[in-house]
Amino acid sequence: MASSFLSSGIIQPLPLRSPDKPQTLFDHLKTTSTFLGSTSKLRSVSLSKPNLPNPHRRSTVVAVSDVLKEKKTKSAASSSQLLITREEGLELYEDMVLGRAFEDMCAQMYYRGKMFGFVHLYNGQEAVSTGFIKLLKKEDCVVSTYRDHVHALSKGVPARAVMSELFGKATGCCRGQGGSMHMFSKEHNVLGGFAFIGEGIPVATGAAFTSKYKREVLKEDCDEVTLAFFGDGTCNNGQFFECLNMAALWKLPIVFVVENNLWAIGMSHLRATSDPEIWKKGPAFGMPGFHVDGMDVLKVREVAKEAIQRARRGEGPTLVECETYRFRGHSLADPDELRDPAEKAHYAARDPLTALKKYIFDNKLASEAELKAIEKKIDEVVEESVEFADASPPPPRSQLLENVFADPKGFGIGPDGSYRCEDPKFTEGTAHV
Repeated sequence: MASSFLSSGIIQPLPLRSPDKPQTLFDHLKTTSTFLGSTSKLRSVSLSKPNLPNPHRRSTVVAVSDVLKEKKTKSAASSSQLLITREEGLELYEDMVLGRAFEDMCAQMYYRGKMFGFVHLYNGQEAVSTGFIKLLKKEDCVVSTYRDHVHALSKGVPARAVMSELFGKATGCCRGQGGSMHMFSKEHNVLGGFAFIGEGIPVATGAAFTSKYKREVLKEDCDEVTLAFFGDGTCNNGQFFECLNMAALWKLPIVFVVENNLWAIGMSHLRATSDPEIWKKGPAFGMPGFHVDGMDVLKVREVAKEAIQRARRGEGPTLVECETYRFRGHSLADPDELRDPAEKAHYAARDPLTALKKYIFDNKLASEAELKAIEKKIDEVVEESVEFADASPPPPRSQLLENVFADPKGFGIGPDGSYRCEDPKFTEGTAHV
């Protein structure tokens, strides 16, 4: 398949300095935004000498929007070829159904008082998690946000371990100490959900640096890739820019995945950002930038393939903006009264699960009975995860002090030489969860 990086709609970078006459740029303030589902093409930068070599740049950088539009000429002959095999289609469908069913169950359990604190659900955004993570190897790393349950599930963390964590039980993937916003699994290389926007991006950048160090310094056979997930609200944060610069400078094997659901809690992305097209920030730092329909798992998957393979080959980072939408409020404590009902209805009609199901039927990849069997299987998995979590024990009270201090017992040694956490009176008054 021809590389998407060579697709039409390429914007070449401006030279840092040009001895020639000034070059003409379009005025973005006078053009129509292509955001929010617009079908118009992004305007290209007009260059007087687009191929002029520049000694200040190490390599050519391109930015691509709508990279998965129907190919012209070359691709016309192969347009009838399927984007996925039957096995791939069933895998994608099962993962997306798992994410949706799990989050719906979380809502039920939250309102029944089984979960505490803030719980942020992923309904509507499943195409992004599935489209990217199901292309990874077990050794690859994922860094998430506070909306992290489905990322963990896509990476292979068992549903019972995620649900137990949400219940605050000792059998959870963080032994009940992480909760909804801090899923972590060393076994599956899920390096954590992060409650504050932007704080996971430096961790992901560090993981990518580790992969590069293993390969280039320690001479290990290492082609591990890191995915950093974050939202549109993060993209005006300093850590985002610093890490884009660092990743491009060192050509780190990382993909920055922007899950642009158009709202940062209750702030519209269009009101908060001078240029809402986040993907353009990639070329500013010397890496390709993509914009893709985040409600279509097949489109997301094709862009993800390009970006992940590029990182695995040692060609550096990529910024991918997935325009998606969450079907629920910011969290389960959010009444979701700020978003226009017409906007919500527009995206609900573009449900990524419905779209994938239609593609599978239209291309005769599976029967309705087969998909019903998958849905039944997932319902049983989710029900079992709730039963397991409910029956699991809470963490021991002494565990509250573990992983806080350097001392292996958690709190240091008292005047008599014994561990303070072993004193029965030490945790008196501590509330039971």
